[in-house]
Amino acid sequence: MFNHFNGAQGNVKNDVLSGITVALALVPEAVAFAFVAGVEPMVGLYAAFMMGLITSAIGGRPGMISGATGAMAVVMVALVMNHGVQYLFAAVVLAGIIQILFGVFRLGKFIRLVPYPVMLGFVNGLAIVIFLAQLGQFEVLNAQGEWEWMTGSTLYMMLGLIALTMAIIYILPKITTAIPASLVAIVAVTLLVTFMDLDARTVIDYVRDMLPADQRESASLAGELPSFSIPMVPFSLETLYIVLPTAIILSLVGLIESLLTLTLIDEMTDTRGRGNKECVGQGVANTVNGFFGGMGGCAMIGQSMININSGGRGRLSGITAAMVLLAFILFAAPLIEMIPLAALVGVMFVVVIATFEWASFRIIRGVNKEDAFVLFLVTGITVIADLAVAVVVGVIVSALVFAWKHATHTMAKTHTDDDGWKVYELEGPLFFGSVTHFKDIFDVQNDPQDVVIDFNESRIWDSSGIDALDNLADKYQSVGKTLHIRHISPECRVLLKKAGRYVEINVNEDPRYKVASDTLG
Repeated sequence: MFNHFNGAQGNVKNDVLSGITVALALVPEAVAFAFVAGVEPMVGLYAAFMMGLITSAIGGRPGMISGATGAMAVVMVALVMNHGVQYLFAAVVLAGIIQILFGVFRLGKFIRLVPYPVMLGFVNGLAIVIFLAQLGQFEVLNAQGEWEWMTGSTLYMMLGLIALTMAIIYILPKITTAIPASLVAIVAVTLLVTFMDLDARTVIDYVRDMLPADQRESASLAGELPSFSIPMVPFSLETLYIVLPTAIILSLVGLIESLLTLTLIDEMTDTRGRGNKECVGQGVANTVNGFFGGMGGCAMIGQSMININSGGRGRLSGITAAMVLLAFILFAAPLIEMIPLAALVGVMFVVVIATFEWASFRIIRGVNKEDAFVLFLVTGITVIADLAVAVVVGVIVSALVFAWKHATHTMAKTHTDDDGWKVYELEGPLFFGSVTHFKDIFDVQNDPQDVVIDFNESRIWDSSGIDALDNLADKYQSVGKTLHIRHISPECRVLLKKAGRYVEINVNEDPRYKVASDTLG
């Protein structure tokens, strides 16, 4: 899985060149997501710069690119529409603080609970989302100011330049890997369009189309350094009530997407990122965004794939991307404004092809139907609704499937020993999902006077299992029979109440494992 790219460590040259490539690809994404959130384009560009710089410098995953993202932009729309951009900045600050607390309390480790089918669904879903996002570049404004699909020569020019971009990206690495193929493709297509004066839509054309009619003539991506400013909102409980729900959702969506992207890059590069450190990095970056006029963001899987594909492995790649983006904004806006959209779309199409786990179609034939269902479910929800919702639903469904399958694995072999005692040799886990089946195993009324329950091949997983054993002991006691419990851990003995007196201790043979419980905390 995820073996599309070479996992070798990068170097300064690769990181710098890769960073330049990523900076070019960040521009239209940042502008597009700013419009989605209902804020000015510069707010999105500032977010891409600050998120990329800070997370690359102090985050837990070298080589991962962060910036303004669609997953977070859609959450911001209602707050901006109802209360204005200053409340958004306050929400981003609060979201950042929440993310920092996630890292401080080491909660990033829980990303390991995401099952393999959910991860596959996440990757495939995001690949589809990235592809669908590029289709918007095929729309243009007509004379009536309405959006319509490209037709005729405009469409053919777009498709031809996209094909040329993709061809360069695929062919150039077979000739040389000294320069990232994506960077060469963007520069080559831009020069071709410029010197041949081809009628191709550029980045500035896209920005103009997104703006109101009275602002299109003055549209520009030139800007100044972001400046510090405390969000201009009343410091009151009412303000907290307004921004807190959005802040919580932003923090969770940002962390889920970032940590899953981190896991994906770990797999691709055969390295190990630090989830808790990334939580802190994302939190600091979002907090700074709120104070410096950015819309915040999280890890960007598309740009991260471009970076890895172009040879970027170290922190310098992300830092370079951020600094080059800032340099464009401050000094060279006309250069990025003239880049054909087709070149950037072509790069993203290559990312889609490389990101989608095509082996899923073969894997589905070999896995059980439950895993296949989870894979399709997560992919579908990622496309239709939201990444965070998709992952949470996938984890819950996977957990329920796991519990259901293991609920039927608890069984017992029975025999009568030399003393006439009936011995139940349990097999399988005893937890909330299997307690009903566990109770049906025993024949309290017809069992002999002495009954042995042997946990040598079984294990109690949770408090439901403890409670089930206590209740069983109570039943045997009510009919005057003696219960003997063997091979149970010391931790379980502490938690047992009614059944505790029946436990036979064997120091050499009794297992030792921990049971998560406040009683033992």
